[in-house]
Amino acid sequence: MLEKKSEFTIYPITVLQDNIVWVWVHNCNAVVVDPSVSEPVEKWLLEKDISLKAILQTHHHDDHIGGTQKLIKRWPDAQVVASKKELKRIPFQTLSVSDNDIFYLMDSEIKVIEVHGHTDNHIAFYLSKKNCKYNILFPGDTLFGGGCGRLLEGTPFQMFESLNKLNLLPENTKIYSAHEYTENNLKWALKLEPKNISIIERLKLVQIKRHKGISSLPSTLSEERKTNLFLRAKNVQEFTILRRHKDKWKC
Repeated sequence: MLEKKSEFTIYPITVLQDNIVWVWVHNCNAVVVDPSVSEPVEKWLLEKDISLKAILQTHHHDDHIGGTQKLIKRWPDAQVVASKKELKRIPFQTLSVSDNDIFYLMDSEIKVIEVHGHTDNHIAFYLSKKNCKYNILFPGDTLFGGGCGRLLEGTPFQMFESLNKLNLLPENTKIYSAHEYTENNLKWALKLEPKNISIIERLKLVQIKRHKGISSLPSTLSEERKTNLFLRAKNVQEFTILRRHKDKWKC
């Protein structure tokens, strides 16, 4: 059994090539975020004797929902929370939510933030809890360590607006992105700003973690404001130039 803690306890399960399935645990229950596949998640929960209470889905891509249906077969009472606008592409959702909706799970308030750009109807989940030192953001594929998602369905304007929404959150917000892209993103950023001390120092720390097999995440919004070029873009035009440059860049 895991130790009981009053603050957020969130564990990473690394799957596929670079996906991270986040497991938020409270007492003997868990909420899983964007389960790409089911087997490692189910094994992790069963080994620790933890029951699945809910699954949070940020968007419809298979590497985010691919394991959901098998998990809810194992835990049929678990809720599946997803965008109301994605009933066709996430048909197994049981709690359909919209922008600015608030719901509660495991003694925490969760706010839904609509963040178009990577896909239409992409949402992020923002968690807050009384007497906790920090809040939590699950941004899916909208905000990464040092980067942001590719524009697969949305426009540069939509992604720029979405990042601005997230940038309004408190600076100590912990960010649990869905992919381990931080090192690559920071290498790209350093090519554009080779004298940026914040990027240099963060990249060194990330490389040490990755060498030890440790995830670079979570980051904080404060850290992203210093080192994430997309989050620092002053306008849509600047963001568009950065996104196009990153799309063509090879490490």
